[in-house]
Amino acid sequence: MIQSMTGFGKSVIQLPAKKITIEIKSLNSKNLDINARIPSNYREKELELRNLIANNLQRGKVDFSLYVEITGDEAPTSVNPGVVRNYMQQLSHVIGDTGSESDRLELLKMAIRMPDALKSEKEEIDESEFQTIEKALQEALENINEFRSQEGASLEADFVKRIKSIMTGLEEVEKIDPDRTAAVRERLEKALAEVKEEVDENRFEQELIYYLEKFDITEEKVRLANHLKYFLETMESKESNGKKLGFISQEIGREINTIGSKANYAPMQQLVVQMKDDLEKIKEQILNVL
Repeated sequence: MIQSMTGFGKSVIQLPAKKITIEIKSLNSKNLDINARIPSNYREKELELRNLIANNLQRGKVDFSLYVEITGDEAPTSVNPGVVRNYMQQLSHVIGDTGSESDRLELLKMAIRMPDALKSEKEEIDESEFQTIEKALQEALENINEFRSQEGASLEADFVKRIKSIMTGLEEVEKIDPDRTAAVRERLEKALAEVKEEVDENRFEQELIYYLEKFDITEEKVRLANHLKYFLETMESKESNGKKLGFISQEIGREINTIGSKANYAPMQQLVVQMKDDLEKIKEQILNVL
């Protein structure tokens, strides 16, 4: 059973005074690369959250986001009155305060935008709240793994279809191989006849056998059949192993290329082109397999 590295998971927690949303998105990558975006007051728990993600998502470029929305009456940020008054006094000296209400309002608007005019109390993370966040993260991870499994099932169906297409091409190659050998022999005999020279028949047969052995593809056909079978067996294993499937596809490509280089026969080369086309589509999709 294979899994895709593409996925999305989401979980929402509603606490008495806040709403916490967790989102996880993953794309294909050679290794595990986690990009975390979380509020500063949750940073002390970032390593624990990363470890939980790493234990559930072995590979992929992962974007993890934790959003906090305050729904209670308490504001997370408060005004620093002393600092604001000091700024207003300094600004009034600079621009000349006339004492009108509108001028004081303008001074207040400018002062509130100055550094340290607002202060945020560092909120300690409640342990029970963090346990709730962990539970929600686990739910989001289950969602993304379910998404990955569904995507993997689609990939698997496409792989099976294309591997069987290559198998069909290999069967056709085996069927026309005797015709290819006969065609090569016929071309050589015709070329020799055009030379109009007497030749030793025994020597000619020896040279012909040597020439045909150089173009023999029996070993390539056997190895290709074994690689195709191994590819299907690997997909049926319990663990998704995209890297292993990638290695097998490279071996499949090597055998197909060798058959193509030895073919020297147009009908067989056409079959090889079709097999290469199917294999290239497999290689493209394997990059997304976990």
